[in-house]
Amino acid sequence: MPPRPPFPPFDEASARQKVQAAEDAWNTRDPERVALAYTEDSVWRNRDTFLAGREEIVGFLRQKWDRELEYALRKELWSYDGNRIAVRFQYECHDAAGQWWRSYGNELWEFDEEGLMRRREAGIHDVAIGEAERRIFGPRPEREKGRPLPFR
Repeated sequence: MPPRPPFPPFDEASARQKVQAAEDAWNTRDPERVALAYTEDSVWRNRDTFLAGREEIVGFLRQKWDRELEYALRKELWSYDGNRIAVRFQYECHDAAGQWWRSYGNELWEFDEEGLMRRREAGIHDVAIGEAERRIFGPRPEREKGRPLPFR
């Protein structure tokens, strides 16, 4: 697996770069591409689901994006130290019945020396919204990169 710069230890600029790269990758909704950012033996906690290894991550993401239609994500750096980054995020999607959702969450990331994520822990809460309440439409435009996420 080729290295994934930037590498730890992170400073503010490199942590922000890592967060934006993750947001950009997840907005492709391509499980194989997203999984390349993780070590072969990466471990995850996503809500109440525990995963180990890239193969499980790919399967999980395929199922996620089969359910979460028109998924669009925003991530924001919360904190960083050494090889760890904390992120808050929001995403919107709709289910097969047409109900829109906004999901709020926090992630804790830990990286290896090659810049691959070896651990991801995510707590996520979902709020039903009407289509008129949407505010996240596809990948973040360049002019919005670096802007903080709204609280609500």
